[in-house]
Amino acid sequence: MVKTASTMLALGTPAPEFHLPDTVSGESVSLDSFADKKALLVMFICRHCPFVKHVQAELAKLGQDYANAGLGIVAISANDAQNYPDDAPNSLKTMATELGFTFPLCYDETQEVAKTYTAACTPDFFLFDGDRALVYRGQLDDSRPGNGKPVTGKDLREAIDAVLGDRPVPSEQKPSIGCNIKWKAGNEPPYFG
Repeated sequence: MVKTASTMLALGTPAPEFHLPDTVSGESVSLDSFADKKALLVMFICRHCPFVKHVQAELAKLGQDYANAGLGIVAISANDAQNYPDDAPNSLKTMATELGFTFPLCYDETQEVAKTYTAACTPDFFLFDGDRALVYRGQLDDSRPGNGKPVTGKDLREAIDAVLGDRPVPSEQKPSIGCNIKWKAGNEPPYFG
């Protein structure tokens, strides 16, 4: 299990556009899908990663807790499904259904969306305000597999609550740590490695 940290994209960066299929509904999801939301959380996850497995129940709970709060949520998996079949669209659909995700879980087959977000690990979180400017990127909380700390979602929840409450998001943010995104051979972005 190789530990990889977030790239910590510059705060204020505009949310990159995307058009990806939801693995559950098959419908195309884009930034416009969340136009009526006060904030947007983009999460890069996958099914096989131990770091995601460690927090997946909390991710589902985030969706439930903020369902009526003005927060849009989209999860994206960009892993190479040929070499990591647990991260193929049908497997992701099963994951989303079993966990009761209330948000789309999309598949980024070309890995181009992951690159435009500078996603590096799973999980990797990007929170945008109403103007779709980046206000938080980093960890869910201090919990990691095996470190004994409870999964609370503290860091990300504080950032979400600040945005939804029209308060500034703390600028001191810790990178997420997880498995590296499984890039297709020859498709690794320049920031990877």
